[in-house]
Amino acid sequence: MDFKQIIHSIRNKEFKPIYILHGDEPYFIDKISNTIEEYVLEEHERDFNQTIIYGRDADLVNLISELKGYPMMSERRLVILREAQDFKQIELLESYAETPMNSTIFVICCKYKTLDSRKKLIKETTKSGIVYKSDKVKEYQLPDWIVSYLKEKGFTINSKATMLLAENVGNDLSRLVNEIEKLSIILPKGSLITDQHIEENIGISKDYNVFELTNAISKLDISKANKIVNYFEHNPKATDLTVVVSNLFKFFTQIMRIHFYPNKSRDFVANALKVHPFVAGELSQASGKFPPKKIAANIEILYEFDLRSKGVNSNNVEQAELLKELIFRLLN
Repeated sequence: MDFKQIIHSIRNKEFKPIYILHGDEPYFIDKISNTIEEYVLEEHERDFNQTIIYGRDADLVNLISELKGYPMMSERRLVILREAQDFKQIELLESYAETPMNSTIFVICCKYKTLDSRKKLIKETTKSGIVYKSDKVKEYQLPDWIVSYLKEKGFTINSKATMLLAENVGNDLSRLVNEIEKLSIILPKGSLITDQHIEENIGISKDYNVFELTNAISKLDISKANKIVNYFEHNPKATDLTVVVSNLFKFFTQIMRIHFYPNKSRDFVANALKVHPFVAGELSQASGKFPPKKIAANIEILYEFDLRSKGVNSNNVEQAELLKELIFRLLN
């Protein structure tokens, strides 16, 4: 059962006696757990029938006692074990998982850790409950995820705004959702979210950011690249040299790969590089402006500046000056 199906079943009050939520992405774990907390009990039932325990404070005997307790003036009880990755005796819950109480909903939230699927706890839970592995959204999947999330909330978003969010916020979904929530409060439902909205409400400049710097370099637009670098110099919080180097390294390795693809169509490139088709089209155009020898030279330059950004052979040169030198050498 995937994330959306689990949320749908909970909202329909189709509950399972055990939920194990584990994995590297905390957003999905929190969302499922919070939805269970919202729908299992009415507000007046929670005082006597809801227990939240944290893994570092959990005691196996007391936890089992809570799980086997009977509800008071309610159909069911809810027990949530949060931060379960800190509970050292978690595997000993396997005996409870074999014969769980039908009147208790037990939610195990294990963040930033994947439990071993071969263990008996997982196998027994799978029989009567739900085991959900919460994986990070891959970078190439982020634009589609943003579009899908906004569609559910009743909004659309243009390509540039999508890429600004994906490139500048990254796959920290909790932060990404918080930024999107700001927009959904400010803008009327049904709005098309543009890069202008991103700049005005989230604080990411639509014209002066790492995405636009990479775009300027991809088009050999020296004037625009220098304007962005000057903006970074006067707004040091806007980015960091290590972020610029990382993004440019990714860009040049991608267009190097395109040079050696037998098929250079946008769909083939998008699938091969695991990027959005819009990005694939931009990269394909950029590959025509940089021959493989220049790309190889630029990658070597980026290795050098990666070290210099970390203080190796930098001679205490300011980051802004390093960035200017980097852009000059990449484009000349």
